Amino acid sequence: MTREEAEAFIQSYYRNFPGIARWQEETLAFTREHGYAQTLFGRRRYLPAIRSSNFQVRSAAEREAINMPIQGTAADIIKVAMIRVDAELRERGFRSRMILQVHDELIFECPADEVEAIRELAARIMPASIELKVPLKVDLKQGRNWGEME
Repeated sequence: MTREEAEAFIQSYYRNFPGIARWQEETLAFTREHGYAQTLFGRRRYLPAIRSSNFQVRSAAEREAINMPIQGTAADIIKVAMIRVDAELRERGFRSRMILQVHDELIFECPADEVEAIRELAARIMPASIELKVPLKVDLKQGRNWGEME
């Protein structure tokens, strides 16, 4: 993709989704005023460089201010989901274990007789970790190892 094509793509994106540009400006204004960006859960990342007179330093902080609420909220959501999933696994006495988290994915090790119950549990608990205007979607896959996930 050429630089011109990329610029046209970006302009088209902002035209089609004007709320994104508005949210970005509001987020930058909030961060400049308060000195931090925050997740939907209220977790903060302080960004004093947002007020830097150095363009490159300030620009990096502005990118962090835009990224942090999105990436940070995703991290918060998966942490809440993990706590709730683990509590129910213990409460119901499952032998299955949550063994790994990779970004927004949870990996479970399950005996065959618990697979369906764990699928139901993940599909119910994970999207309910936060109430948003749009629903969170959970994709479920299973396999004997990561390479065989279907």
